[in-house]
Amino acid sequence: MGGQLTEKQNVEWKAVWKDEYLAWICGFANAQGGRLYIGIDDRGNVVGVSNAHKLLENLPNKIRDALGIIVNINLLQKDGKDYIEIEVDPYPISISCKGIYYFRSGSANQKLTGPELENFILRRHGVSWDHMPLPTFTMDDVDKGTVERFKQLAAKKGRIHKDVLEEPADMLMEKLHLTNSGYLTNAAMLLFSSDPEKWQLGAYTKIGYFETDEALREALLNALCHSDYSTGIPVQVSIYEDKLYIANIGRLPENWTA
Repeated sequence: MGGQLTEKQNVEWKAVWKDEYLAWICGFANAQGGRLYIGIDDRGNVVGVSNAHKLLENLPNKIRDALGIIVNINLLQKDGKDYIEIEVDPYPISISCKGIYYFRSGSANQKLTGPELENFILRRHGVSWDHMPLPTFTMDDVDKGTVERFKQLAAKKGRIHKDVLEEPADMLMEKLHLTNSGYLTNAAMLLFSSDPEKWQLGAYTKIGYFETDEALREALLNALCHSDYSTGIPVQVSIYEDKLYIANIGRLPENWTA
């Protein structure tokens, strides 16, 4: 390999091996995969490793025991110096490193905890928070006025066949795919509850007004629709004399980068 190497989102350089780098391999496996090089400094220069053959022998078992996955490990050379390439494939299931989950995001390796970890595992199983059943939210909690207003707006826009709008509310929930395993979903609660924060903290919008009459309807709608309500953190809108700031908790799809 000629010239200086380039570090990217899915490439990481380490001058020497440390067992803490198992977490980086875990992060690659849970994201888009990647390559970890041992024997390259943080400027991209090959400094080599003196124990390359020992690493080739020990790393496969170490990685398998800590993460339960198999990776490709290659011995490379540059200017007479040995260095190691560890190729990590992306995994469709969630991978932990000794019980802890990591995810490669940009050039950082993030430790997943709390709602972020829960959402990550749900996504790996093809489930979103919105579609999760919410047994404590029943048809008795569905706001009838909101349902009727939805029907009127849907009929006016022509988005739903009029025959569907004549059906009772419970059948309407089925047709809108707002049920799961016989229960209404989190999405149903957000859309048709008169007080969604009773079931999910942060399901409201905070707006601060600072002497301006400016309104950005599309930006506000995007913030509401793309917020991650499972975090319990509300959408926040700050309006100033010369600007408007809208903040929500959300994330790009896993295969997107900034």
